[in-house]
Amino acid sequence: MSEITLGRYLFERLRQLECNTIFGLPGDFNLRLLDEIYEVAGMRWAGNANELNAAYAADGYARLKKIACLITTFGVGELSALNGVAGSYAEHVGVLHVVGVPSLSAQAKQLLLHHTLGNGDFSVFHRMSQNISETTSMITDMATACQEIDRCIRTTYVSQRPVYLGLPANLVDQMVDAKRLDTPIDLSLEANDENAEEEVLAQILTLVKEAKNPIILSDACCSRHDVKQEAWDLIDVTQFPAFVTPMGKGSIPEKHPRFGGVYVGTLSSPEVKAAVESADLILSIGALLSDFNTGSFSYSYKTKNIVEFHSDHMKIRNAIFPKVAMKFVLQKLLKQIPQYVKDYKPLPVPKAPAVNAKCDPKTPLAQEWLWTQVGEFLQEGDVVITETGTSAFGINQTHFPNNTYGISQVLWGSIGFTVGACLGAVMAAEEINKAKRVILFIGDGSLQLTVQEISTMIKWGLKPYLFVLNNDGYTIEKLIHGPTADYNEIQNWEHLKLLPTFGATDFEAIRVATTGEWNKLAEDPEFNKNDRIRLIEVMLEVMDAPSSLVKQAQLTAAINAQP
Repeated sequence: MSEITLGRYLFERLRQLECNTIFGLPGDFNLRLLDEIYEVAGMRWAGNANELNAAYAADGYARLKKIACLITTFGVGELSALNGVAGSYAEHVGVLHVVGVPSLSAQAKQLLLHHTLGNGDFSVFHRMSQNISETTSMITDMATACQEIDRCIRTTYVSQRPVYLGLPANLVDQMVDAKRLDTPIDLSLEANDENAEEEVLAQILTLVKEAKNPIILSDACCSRHDVKQEAWDLIDVTQFPAFVTPMGKGSIPEKHPRFGGVYVGTLSSPEVKAAVESADLILSIGALLSDFNTGSFSYSYKTKNIVEFHSDHMKIRNAIFPKVAMKFVLQKLLKQIPQYVKDYKPLPVPKAPAVNAKCDPKTPLAQEWLWTQVGEFLQEGDVVITETGTSAFGINQTHFPNNTYGISQVLWGSIGFTVGACLGAVMAAEEINKAKRVILFIGDGSLQLTVQEISTMIKWGLKPYLFVLNNDGYTIEKLIHGPTADYNEIQNWEHLKLLPTFGATDFEAIRVATTGEWNKLAEDPEFNKNDRIRLIEVMLEVMDAPSSLVKQAQLTAAINAQP
C-alpha cells in the first residue's frame, strides 16, 4: 500500500517495537482510532474495566517490554487514567498515552461538547498532563503528523517516561505515506560528550584503584533504563559485593556468589547494613532515593566516595555531570576496569537468608515465615508483583532465583496498582515466553480498589497466580496510625468465589492458613504449572507484618507527627 490512515500508522509503528497489546477503554472521541488496531496483524486491544486500571496495566506491560500504549477518550477518560500515568512518570516507565480528542472544527468553534468543562477550553486536560509527561503533542497538522507520532514514540522508549499524544477524531482517517514505515524509528541514545565522559571514567577508575572495600548498589533505574546486563558484567569483572534496594529487587542475580542482599538503611539486616555502610566506595546504579526505598532516608554511608550512575547524568561525590548517560559509561568502564581491580582481594558478602526451620504443619501462617518460604516456591524467570503494604516490604526478605523480575511501586505507592499491573505483565510475559509465570501478592484491602481487572484476565484466558493476603483490612495503615480505627477496616469478601463470579470456568481457588497447607501447595508439581488462573487466599493475623514494615511504619508515623 502506498498510503495508510494516520490511525493505522500509529499502530504499525508500535507493532515494529513489539508493543502488541493496547490498553484502555472506548469513548466516542477514540472509537474510529480503535478500529485501526484490528487492521494491524498481531495487534490486540486489551479492553480494560476502567481507565485507571488500564494505566496500571500499561505500566506493568512496559516494565517488561520497555514501552506500552494506553488509549483513553477526551476529558472523562484521560483524567481517570492520570493517577496511573503519574506513577509511571515517578517510577520511570515508558507509557504512550494516546487521547482521542474532539475534531479540530469543534475545538475551533468552542462548541459546548460533552466531556468538556463547559467553558470552551479544549486544551485544559492536555495542560494537566504536561507536568507528568516527558513531552506532549496535540496533532493539528497532517504535514507533520507522522513525524510527531514518531517523536512521541521515540521519547517514550528512550526516556522511559510517559508521553501524551492527542489525536483529533477527524484526523484519524486522513491518509499518510506508508513508505515512512520502511525507515525504523531511531531509538539510539544521544552520545555522551566525549570530554565529560572521559573525565567521569578517569575519576571512577581513580576511586576504584584506591578502594579497599568497594561495593555495587543496584536500584530501580538499572532495570528501567536497560543496564542490567552491564551491571551483571560489572559484578563478574570486579567481584565487588553487590546489593540491591527494594526498588532494585530483581535487577541483579540473587544467586550470584557476590550478591549480598537488600539494603534499606536502618531497616536492613545487621549484616547487610554493616557491609554497605562500611564500604569506602559505592557504585550506585540507577538510584531512586525515596523514603520507602531508603528506610526513611536512613542511609548511613561512612564514605563520600559515591558514584551515582543515572540515565541522563552522572554524579561523583558532589560533582554532577549532566547529559552523561550511564549506559555508555558502564560499557566503557567494563573495558577499562579490569586492570584497576587486578589486585583487589574480594571480601566476603553476607550470607543468604537462612531457610525456615521445620515446624509443626499446623502452625498458623505468619509473615516472617511466609516471605522466607516464598523463595522456595519461585522459579527462574518468574515475574513477581508485590502490592504496597505488607507484600512490598515482605518480599525484601525473599531470596529470588536468577532472572526473576520484580515489580513493586515503592515510590508512587498507589494502593491497588498491582492488579492492573499484573494484567499488563501477564500479557507481556505471554508475548515473551508462554511458560513464564506471573505471580501477584496483594492484600485484601488493596484488592478491593481494582479487583474488576481480574475480569479482563479471565476474558483473555490469562494464567497468573493471585495470592490474596487476608489480614482483615489495611494493615500498613493500622501500623502507621489508627490500629482500631474504623477507616482502616474493610468489608470482608468471599475471595474464593471471585473467579467464578467474573466468569472463569478453568480455575483453581484455594485457601491456606497453616505452614503445612502452604508447603503442600507450593511443592505440588501440578500447582507449579501455569496452566490456569489461580487465586490463593492466604490467611494471616490482622497486625502481623514483616519486621521491616513495622519499623518503617514507626519511622513514617514519626515523620508525619513532626511540627
